[in-house]
Amino acid sequence: MPTGVHEATPRAADRGRLLGLLAVGGAALCFSISSTIVKWGETPGSVVALWRMIGAIVVWWAVLGVQRRRRVIELPTAATWLRVLPSGLLFGFNIAVFFTAVTRTSIAHAEFIGALTPLLLLPAGAVLFGEHPNWGALRWGGITLDGVVVVIAGGTDQGVATLGGDLLVVVAVTSWTAYLLTSKHARQGLGVVEFMACVMPIGLLTSGPIALVLAGDEIWPLSTRGWIAVVLLTLLTGIAAHGLIVFAQHSVPVASIGVIQSGQPALAVFWAWLILGETVQPVQIPGMVLVVVGLALFTRASGQAAPEPASEEP
Repeated sequence: MPTGVHEATPRAADRGRLLGLLAVGGAALCFSISSTIVKWGETPGSVVALWRMIGAIVVWWAVLGVQRRRRVIELPTAATWLRVLPSGLLFGFNIAVFFTAVTRTSIAHAEFIGALTPLLLLPAGAVLFGEHPNWGALRWGGITLDGVVVVIAGGTDQGVATLGGDLLVVVAVTSWTAYLLTSKHARQGLGVVEFMACVMPIGLLTSGPIALVLAGDEIWPLSTRGWIAVVLLTLLTGIAAHGLIVFAQHSVPVASIGVIQSGQPALAVFWAWLILGETVQPVQIPGMVLVVVGLALFTRASGQAAPEPASEEP
């Protein structure tokens, strides 16, 4: 048999893995610039969140319509809507709060506080879903937490960081963790398109009232910058980032995806410096390094099986 036949499969696997890694990098790039785009839009964050949600609804229902025409998927049933309801409410609340937070604090504070999400997911998954995580990973989580403290403490003189904005980020991190936990349950038996097509409209039930309370008359009309921000966020995070992650999951282990994404906060700070002119205090840099390294090691360790307890000799 020709040797080319034997070599085709390994080469195809290597090519698929490379494409998967590039996809994860592209997704991290899209996610990292999103907070900077929100702030650049010079529009209330809750308003950007509302219109970004509406844009995502149009996109996901267009995709669902195409797949339904091809008889790949059916319209969501009443049971599906009810099942996704908690996730959708939390998603809408989260995006409205986080987008508001990034307009009231520095990107460095927002992104590095947000990096604490995996540390909350590990114990929550064990308590709520009976998972058996590798608790040894928490020692690396401690390094991440120390780094976040350094970033926050060293950024008090920046002028763009505020305590109120930082507290909003903490609320956003908590709601995002809750969303991930509820969506894990809701996603069982549901495809990505069906799930997202339900999450986005339901999200309006929380993001809409928040925008009305916080922004009022500023919901309409948006400035040119505001519309540009909405379109970019819809394309980059609503379509590209999520699509790239789904593509990468076929060839890249989840742990590897998490390790690559651990550098996302540092990328976000770079975009904030390049586009918004936000500066980083020298004392914050060691903290940022601690967060990125600690998060990468935590993600890698948490993806490994927990060590078996030693059995006692008779």
